[in-house]
Amino acid sequence: MSKQTSISRRGFLGLGALAAAGSALAVTGCAPTRQGEEKLSDTGTATASGNPAWLGDEPEIGEIARTEDTDFLIIGAGCAGTAAAATASDMGLNFICCEKNTSVQETREYFGGVNTKYQKEAKIEIDEAKLLNELSRYASGKCNQKLINMWIRESGETLEWFDPIMQAADKQGVLTVHTADHPTGGTDYYVPVLEHLWLTPYEPPMRNDLLADYVAAAGNPIRFGYEMIRLVHEDGKVTGAIFETDEGRVQINATNTLIATGGYPANPDMMEALSPAALACSTAASFAPNDTGDGIKAALWAGASKDPEAAPMLFDRGAVAPGVDAGYDGAGDSRGLPGTIFQENIGSQPFMKVNRRGVRFVNESAPYDFMGNAAAQQPGGVWCQIFDANAPEDILRFDTIGCSGFAKQMMAVGMPIDEFCAASLESGIMVKADTLEELADAMGFAGDDKTAFLDQVERYNAQFDAQRDDEFGKEAYRLSAIRQAPFYGCWFGCSLLTTLDGLRINEHCQVIDKDCNVIEGLYAAGDASGSFFSGNYPEYLVGVASGRSTVQGRHVARFLAGDLA
Repeated sequence: MSKQTSISRRGFLGLGALAAAGSALAVTGCAPTRQGEEKLSDTGTATASGNPAWLGDEPEIGEIARTEDTDFLIIGAGCAGTAAAATASDMGLNFICCEKNTSVQETREYFGGVNTKYQKEAKIEIDEAKLLNELSRYASGKCNQKLINMWIRESGETLEWFDPIMQAADKQGVLTVHTADHPTGGTDYYVPVLEHLWLTPYEPPMRNDLLADYVAAAGNPIRFGYEMIRLVHEDGKVTGAIFETDEGRVQINATNTLIATGGYPANPDMMEALSPAALACSTAASFAPNDTGDGIKAALWAGASKDPEAAPMLFDRGAVAPGVDAGYDGAGDSRGLPGTIFQENIGSQPFMKVNRRGVRFVNESAPYDFMGNAAAQQPGGVWCQIFDANAPEDILRFDTIGCSGFAKQMMAVGMPIDEFCAASLESGIMVKADTLEELADAMGFAGDDKTAFLDQVERYNAQFDAQRDDEFGKEAYRLSAIRQAPFYGCWFGCSLLTTLDGLRINEHCQVIDKDCNVIEGLYAAGDASGSFFSGNYPEYLVGVASGRSTVQGRHVARFLAGDLA
């Protein structure tokens, strides 16, 4: 059995503290692939019809037990799908929402919104143009700025739409306000206050649960246990989908179909082919185990195009034992990431980190995935984090943001560091030692590597004393001494949350083909869609991914209802 078992994001804060077939498949850009350019469709062993192995061939359909019709078919009941269904209920649309699992998909109870009522009450104004260009810069321009602008301009209305639903369930919305400007690693990022949170986080019912109840109360409940096999399509037009259900195969014909099925982090074939750099530094899984890329594949079979570059969401918190390498363990269907602690929150603190040779190799004060990307070029794709008994004071001074800032909150109320790191300490993955020599041995350093490690600690202490990182330019306030016993050490890789490279869409979430033509009747939203991020996820813009998914799902329903100007 794969080690990528089901993980509840409702315990997210607690852990650590508490297409067309063959060569015509469109996965590149708008223009035909030029000679010499790599095509994702050529990755791996092709099928008999020419599709890459990770995609395979579109399934043949046998007997259909039942057929029905609707105007709007929503496939998937996560953040995007539930928002689309709830909005469709409001708009009086004739729709069906289907989900392959037995319940709605879990929610990250964050929402990235721009110039919302909460921000206005706090007299915080977001520079929309600067935010657009920050996201575009982070994607190296490989994005659809009109699509990003749609999220920016509709996120405030979207929050005001579902906030009363949350309030009715005693979920109070709050705005997470940063205490200071946060230059990171010597580079200034635009870090506006975007994160909204509904208290108490990760306690049911959560947002998707409430939206599902909202849809059911309107008389059109989500259909669970409907697993999509393929889309119904012909001549560049999608007219519904076929599902495997308890009553056999059901065909739902639809004028418009929305793919809201999530990304592909739980599909090892797709990950190895499309996002190998992520696996080179990942040791743990934070993703939903049913995010297997089904919707992306179905749309590619129907002629859709996909982002050509990966955009994984990686958090630097995949705690593992000494000697464990990043990447999959096992083979075939048993492949899985080796970590048993899906997120050890303290991993995101900018303490000293070294490779297996015992030396620093990167500025530790940077967005989460920077650490992993740098470690992928080091032995085993992992790193060792070291800190001492003064960690609580250090964490308060580091003043990190986003969910990394949870450590600061816990230190501020006096939580002992051993309690905060209980999951790793009790399992023996994180080590506590009375001397640096003992810690080095426990972390697996030996011979020259142990000598290099002890020398590195001494040099790092000197850099702290001088308040200057003369190797990598880390800010002085994020340096720390390693002198006061007990000493702590833990090996880390990244924890893989999801993938964000999906089907290419326009500003109305209409799926487009390789020539940038709209595929009639087909939409995509959330992690199944692309055209928004490229290469990675800007984690310091907290809540953007969840906010984007919700806004996109709502936008599609409003667009079909003619409710947009």
